[in-house]
Amino acid sequence: MGEEGIVESVLKGATGVLHTEDLVLEAVRDLVKDEIKHYIREKIEQNPELKEELKEAVGELLEAKIKEAYALMKAAKVSAKLGLELVPPHLRAEVTKELLSVFEKELNAIIDTGM
Repeated sequence: MGEEGIVESVLKGATGVLHTEDLVLEAVRDLVKDEIKHYIREKIEQNPELKEELKEAVGELLEAKIKEAYALMKAAKVSAKLGLELVPPHLRAEVTKELLSVFEKELNAIIDTGM
């Protein structure tokens, strides 16, 4: 029993050291990233034309992401409609009610976290 305690202690100590090494490595990576970001920001600030181009590109990317999300919502809507068409008529009302309940809960959760 005493030996198990020693083995467990050594293993816990070894994993603790590994976590410390991971933490140091992660911190160094963050510092390097921060330096790179700082360098890039300086270059952008030195060139107003480049800064404006970047601003426009970011705006276009955001617009594209919003369009993508909208298209995905439309596809989900069509999928839900198709799914309901596949449900036998005598179960359609019940399944529709349950589906609406699930969507309502999900939307309320999204709205609650967004506000």
